[in-house]
Amino acid sequence: MARSVEARPAAAPMSTRQAARQVRILRAASELGAREGLASVQMHDVAKEAGVAIATLYRYFPSKPYLFLSVLEWHIEQFLGDRDRDRDGDREPVTARPTDPATEVADILVALTGKLLGSRLLASAVAVSSFTEYATGVPARIDIVERALGQRLLRLLARRGGADAATCRSRTRLLVYGWWGLFVAVLTEEISPEQGAADLRLAARLIVTG
Repeated sequence: MARSVEARPAAAPMSTRQAARQVRILRAASELGAREGLASVQMHDVAKEAGVAIATLYRYFPSKPYLFLSVLEWHIEQFLGDRDRDRDGDREPVTARPTDPATEVADILVALTGKLLGSRLLASAVAVSSFTEYATGVPARIDIVERALGQRLLRLLARRGGADAATCRSRTRLLVYGWWGLFVAVLTEEISPEQGAADLRLAARLIVTG
């Protein structure tokens, strides 16, 4: 029987060992979600795949939607980290790097969309879980600007200058929520990946330079 969703905060890892355990859970959920889809994945399966007790799993991730929303955040963090490492290792030619924030914002969002859509089952799992988790109405949500993607875009907007902090945060929210809507539209085949990329580039240009 599935455990009922509890409106309680998840525990944060307090040590390197606990952080590694949390990553094992996220990786296990990612692999199961990509292979079987959200409906077929049970929390007991994730705990077994990760090699943790079911109580430990629920301590960090109180519900399946919360778990897969965390998987989304984890994949975004991994994507941004890989992007930074590629640049630091000179895998991306300096001449190919964008010179203005609007282009760099668009490049990040288009590439992130492609990365997440590499597994349609997992992309669907994190999308459905996002809708479900936010619909529970759990209070004290973290502002989307404070998440990894929001922080990256906020830094790019601040680099451009010409706007105060509050305006930069508002623009960042518009970029993230606009990206998410287009991501879902591509995932559900409402629009093509090519159209999604073109719309993202237009949105980035209008929001960043507007």
